[in-house]
Amino acid sequence: MAYQVITNCPVCSKTLKITKLQCSHCHTTIENEFELSKLASLSKDQLHFVEVFLACRGNIKDVEKELGISYPTVRGKLTDIISSLGHVEKKKKNEVDEKNVVTLLENGEITAEEAIKLLKEE
Repeated sequence: MAYQVITNCPVCSKTLKITKLQCSHCHTTIENEFELSKLASLSKDQLHFVEVFLACRGNIKDVEKELGISYPTVRGKLTDIISSLGHVEKKKKNEVDEKNVVTLLENGEITAEEAIKLLKEE
């Protein structure tokens, strides 16, 4: 019986290393340090979501229907998985700074040319 691979130590929660592989047919054994993909660190629920997401070709509406969940829930799960994989969601241009530039322009504190220059720098 095969068990699902665990990626974190049950004692200290640090990342485990895979150090032994064995062929189930001829029993050849290879020992070394092996890396798992980042996907191996996802929970069963997260992996199921990824499978459905891929089967739906990334169409969030189809994922909603397949899993019977709302659009915000799909987006939330996707964001959680992206974070779990170690990626930080990149935000569009800093919207706060853009708003500040517009406010400065409206208040006459900067010229239109200065506003354009500031927005291009972001």
